[in-house]
Amino acid sequence: WAEWCAPCKTLKPILESLAGEFNGQFLLAKVDSDAEQQLTQQYAVRSLPTIKVFKDGQVVDEFMGAQPESVIRELLDRHIERESDKLCTEAMLVLEQGQAEAAAAILDKARALDPQNHRVTMAYASLALSQGNPEQAQSLLNELPFEIRQEDEIKAMMAKVSIAIATADAPDSKTLLQDIEKDPNNLTARLQLANQCVATGDFETGMAQFLEIMKRDRSFQEDAGRTGLINCFELLGGQGELVSTYRRKMASLMY
Repeated sequence: WAEWCAPCKTLKPILESLAGEFNGQFLLAKVDSDAEQQLTQQYAVRSLPTIKVFKDGQVVDEFMGAQPESVIRELLDRHIERESDKLCTEAMLVLEQGQAEAAAAILDKARALDPQNHRVTMAYASLALSQGNPEQAQSLLNELPFEIRQEDEIKAMMAKVSIAIATADAPDSKTLLQDIEKDPNNLTARLQLANQCVATGDFETGMAQFLEIMKRDRSFQEDAGRTGLINCFELLGGQGELVSTYRRKMASLMY
């Protein structure tokens, strides 16, 4: 913010009111951009007001300009832990101990307490996936609003589910490799092998197979090679040398 910034003066009382209402659940820090030019440059502030949400020392969300209170509440809702979030965490810990029924019971409590919390739905999807029901997990995730499905965490989960569905009834990797050696145009075998590799953490081999599918037939299963690569990018957080390399390779095939 800055003293001369009119939209800052509009936004400031809204933020201060919310900080009081939330009673310590988030801390409001006001940085004068004129006095703190080093911070302004460090965080690439280009217009005022700029609001950045920090969690564990990292920027996790932001917006620019004076926004209505409803928009700010939605932003806070994405990051402030609710009681239902605590129950989700508890459920996942119980699930890690192999107690699927107990985890489901805890999630039922979370949903009854807070039916609008999409993180509860995501936890149910994780439970379904862990129990070998990727179709159920996919159905749960597809029920989420479109804008929620665009969040990185949800997109990564949807990529995991997609891979689980693709590998559910596939032969083992040795058989798939033999099938590909016999017929390099066996794109079904290549797709199954790619998804198996990604599922076991061998992203480079999987991405090479997805790229090969793109090279051989863009129309195969509605451009399954490209879809598979995008899923890999999501699972890898969209960053890293491997992602950059295969983004370039994918782009060269597309354009």
